[in-house]
Amino acid sequence: QVQLQESGGGSVQSGGSLKLSCAVSGYSVSSDCMGWFRQAPGKEREGVAAFYTTTGVTYYRDSVKGRFTISRDNAKNTLDLQMNNLQPEDTGMYYCAARRRAGYPPFPDLYRGYQGQGTQVTVSS
Repeated sequence: QVQLQESGGGSVQSGGSLKLSCAVSGYSVSSDCMGWFRQAPGKEREGVAAFYTTTGVTYYRDSVKGRFTISRDNAKNTLDLQMNNLQPEDTGMYYCAARRRAGYPPFPDLYRGYQGQGTQVTVSS
């Protein structure tokens, strides 16, 4: 059974940092495509970042480029998202997602893969 469990969310002020982590069981982080998406209340979900394990290609939405870094730890089987210089528009529930195959860009394909329950990120101005 595949399980993805996010952690690391919280409340920070604008300019602060958080590191999200996704613990994966029943699935290898070395398999294909994994990433993060977020959803704010009343808004559509949006892909944030993703990593293609077979090619090493990464994807970031434009608004987070230079601020967010996605990485994986094969030994721990985790997928992390380091978020720096957080802004109020980054507020939302963040979800980890994984899928055997995904096109480029990886969203919306990753929306149709395995997902966790999410972790809340709140950024105040």
